[in-house]
Amino acid sequence: MQKTTAIMAALAVATGLLATTAQAEDKKWTKITIATEGAFPPYNLTKPDGTLDGYEIELSKYFCDHMKVECTIIPQAFDGMIPALNAGKFDAIMAGMSATEKRKEVIDFSMSYGSTGQAFATLKGSDLEMLPMKGELFSLASNEAGARQAAEELKPLIEGKTIGVQSASIAARFIDEYLKDVVEVREYKTTEQHDLDLVAGRVDFVMASMGYLKTAVEKPANADMTIVGPRFQGGFLGAGSSVGLRKSDTELKAMFDDAIAAAKADGTIKRLSEKWFGFDLTPQ
Repeated sequence: MQKTTAIMAALAVATGLLATTAQAEDKKWTKITIATEGAFPPYNLTKPDGTLDGYEIELSKYFCDHMKVECTIIPQAFDGMIPALNAGKFDAIMAGMSATEKRKEVIDFSMSYGSTGQAFATLKGSDLEMLPMKGELFSLASNEAGARQAAEELKPLIEGKTIGVQSASIAARFIDEYLKDVVEVREYKTTEQHDLDLVAGRVDFVMASMGYLKTAVEKPANADMTIVGPRFQGGFLGAGSSVGLRKSDTELKAMFDDAIAAAKADGTIKRLSEKWFGFDLTPQ
């Protein structure tokens, strides 16, 4: 019995030493791989020459300089990002991903580096162009009843319509929570794909980030697109775009939080968001 107890004690000590060593190693971040989508402008996009650009690409370079680490940014399909992160294929996600409670069940998030809310877009001349409450912002966090009432007011106007959303997006969850009983939902791997179907008349309207839609409607190919109806933010839609991280990488989270705080304080988030979106996304 004493021998067994001694062995167990030795194992406990060894386990403690391994955990301490792992924690110490966790703090020695010198290289970081960041995944982005490369197909969600202006957050992130792929230029004709194959290079990545956009708000998050520029902002990530600031973060990496501030953290004094060497960063590699790689493209990754949005709907597979969280499993790939937890599988160790990269260290962080910067892809316009909102820090929702559902996602927090499996990964952790930094503080937010920008928030625009979710909005609708349709084609000019559509019977949906005159949806009410255009530009009004409803918070699912501070006024969930008001947000639900706004959705109820939309239902008779969109009943029987087909809406396009990106798979695994918070827009998809919003439709599932509030409007799925009156619309047909089509999911796409990228927001650009649902824009193509909207312009082609295969869906009646789409829902996506206001920041994304504001840029999308300005593209020559989307000249007939227009933003309509109210905008929704907060609650299960999340606190805004944040860096996605493994729950075990607490030191890396602290590093990103410090870099984001610095970017807010020195006006970098304001400057870059105004450059890419045309308005300030700085979280308040």
